[in-house]
Amino acid sequence: MKKTVFSSATLVTLIKSEQQQGGISAFCQRITPAEAVAAIYTVHCFLMSKRSGRFMVSSYARLVTSAAIAATVLACVLLVVKTIAWWYTGSVSVLAALVDSLVDVAASLTSLLVVRYSLQPADDDHAFGHGKAESLAALAQSMFISGSALFLFLTSIQHLITPGQLRAPVIGVVVAVCALASTLMLVLFQRWVVSKTQSQAIRADMLHYQSDVMMNGAIALALILSWHGFSYADALFAFGIGIYILIAAIRMGYEAVQSLLDRALPEDDRQQIIRIVSQWPGVCGAHDFRSRQSGATKFIQLHLEMADDLPLRVAHDRADALEKALKNLFPGADVIIHQDPSSSVIDEKRGRFII
Repeated sequence: MKKTVFSSATLVTLIKSEQQQGGISAFCQRITPAEAVAAIYTVHCFLMSKRSGRFMVSSYARLVTSAAIAATVLACVLLVVKTIAWWYTGSVSVLAALVDSLVDVAASLTSLLVVRYSLQPADDDHAFGHGKAESLAALAQSMFISGSALFLFLTSIQHLITPGQLRAPVIGVVVAVCALASTLMLVLFQRWVVSKTQSQAIRADMLHYQSDVMMNGAIALALILSWHGFSYADALFAFGIGIYILIAAIRMGYEAVQSLLDRALPEDDRQQIIRIVSQWPGVCGAHDFRSRQSGATKFIQLHLEMADDLPLRVAHDRADALEKALKNLFPGADVIIHQDPSSSVIDEKRGRFII
């Protein structure tokens, strides 16, 4: 006997269909005890996933806000410490770190304010929410970072032409190592938050602070080399740091622009969607699939192909159940499904699942 496994949404749809056809007694007679147990289990999983989905949506705001606040506080502390270190050492590498911390403060404050704004619910003037603000924040950060990179280029070239005297290098090394350790802890926390939320603003902040980890390590090495007589090491390392920061800024700006241009969801997400849709009962095909992401919200639109003789109510219930299944897969998603009779679908799309 072929084993049948009912999903919770499928079970609800089947029961509704049987009720319309005169009751569920015939339906109960057609399933085996094992199938009934499987159906009950999937209903349990369905309820648990809905509870989990509500938790994920509510925790998004808490996680991204915590990450933004942590980055802002650390940037302010490091700004003060690096200012003192530059005053004592006169190192152009420490100056590079100081400039970067200034950018960090501006970028992190921007990210914090924008994240809080993007979490506001949709209103009459912004029916799709405020999630695009995250992409704008990432784009603004890329501009800030590019400006700091250009400043480093000019400063390092000046010090290559006229090297300055390095003072109190030990202070600079200690500050660079402390900054490296604290920034590394922040990056690990941000990486965890991004894995849970997929926030673009926090991802942009994380990429920026990843470059800071490498920069602080390079500064410590440059100060040690300059301390031992390599007078040009300080300026050369500052120039290299500027190149690395500029490349990171260009990548960050590209990702932000792609989001603002409504780039489709990642391939893995689209494959999960088509796998669910293609296995859904009563669905003959799917086409005109569209997807995008704005902040925490994923937008999914598609047309379902169904049999011409399928009652409108049954078609609606099946599409509604599929919509709920997709929302369970992507908590907080905005899903729009349109039902098409098979005869109205053009030959090139009929009977196919086109992503």
